[in-house]
Amino acid sequence: MHAYSSDLEGKVFPLYLLEEKLKPEGFAIGGGWDYDHGSFDYPLALEGTYVHLRLPFKPVSGELDRQEAYVEFRQPFLLAHQYQDDVDIEGSSGNIQASFNQFQSPVDEDATLSSAYVAEGERILRKVEDILS
Repeated sequence: MHAYSSDLEGKVFPLYLLEEKLKPEGFAIGGGWDYDHGSFDYPLALEGTYVHLRLPFKPVSGELDRQEAYVEFRQPFLLAHQYQDDVDIEGSSGNIQASFNQFQSPVDEDATLSSAYVAEGERILRKVEDILS
């Protein structure tokens, strides 16, 4: 993981406005959002090692699934998860287990980030700061 300093940290925005501005740039609401936190994620790599620029936020008013929600940005960071690229050769899990356990756990939840990814994440973050200023 690589944390960035950003002017976005601590700023409050309507969530609908962030979606309008960030989704066309390639960001998506991260899959791990909950009632008390969420993030916008930008994929930099999706094969073998997943690298994402994450713009985490917390709600300050309203509920995250409502139009009137306002959120406050937290410190942005770059993360990398390295996943297994093989299949279960033995086929040891049955249909019931497979329906609940569809996705592999990362081999490395904090994989090494190259300087090129760190620089690209910085470039994208600065672009977002410009868009939201």
